[in-house]
Amino acid sequence: MTETRLDPSELVACPNCDTLHHMQDVPEGARARCMRCNEILMAPKGGAMTRIVVLAVTALILMIAVVFFPFLDLSASGLEQHSSVLDAIMAFSDGMLLPLTFAVAAFVVVLPAVRLMAIIYAIGPLIFDRPARPHAARAFRLAQTLRPWSMAEIFIVGVAVALVKIAGMATVSVGPAFWALVALVLVTTIKDTFMCKLTIWKTLETQRRS
Repeated sequence: MTETRLDPSELVACPNCDTLHHMQDVPEGARARCMRCNEILMAPKGGAMTRIVVLAVTALILMIAVVFFPFLDLSASGLEQHSSVLDAIMAFSDGMLLPLTFAVAAFVVVLPAVRLMAIIYAIGPLIFDRPARPHAARAFRLAQTLRPWSMAEIFIVGVAVALVKIAGMATVSVGPAFWALVALVLVTTIKDTFMCKLTIWKTLETQRRS
């Protein structure tokens, strides 16, 4: 009896239940689901990589606007205060609260920006039919690892709660950075809906072998 061995590179594990499946080509617009738990394994979309890169570049530009443009304007008793996200981060820079400054900067600005740059680095050349850059797979893996730690949307929820609490004590007006942050969250969400991780991994693996 002849023993049949499968190439591990042709197998894919379901991210939900770890069931192994033989990797096959999936037509654009179709979906490959896990035969055990029905989790979506692959869902390639036409032009998805181009949209992902364009949205990632857009999000990176919005991130710059979020950091440096005015975020909130407070007015009370004739006094006005203009603040940016950078001001909010630096507000914790004194004494024992200094670690909080690094945490807010990392989760709201640094990690999301690094994730966006890693996605652009890994996928950018592919949309122009060029070979993947060195360590593109590592860059994409980094982007996936950082996804749970990119918390710009948590920051905007916190800002919304704070606005409700101080609305009765001062006149509050939002600046362009606030709307840039809202747009950033929306663009990032849309970008992630276009991303089929297994399709990108398969493309990067094919590039590495060629």
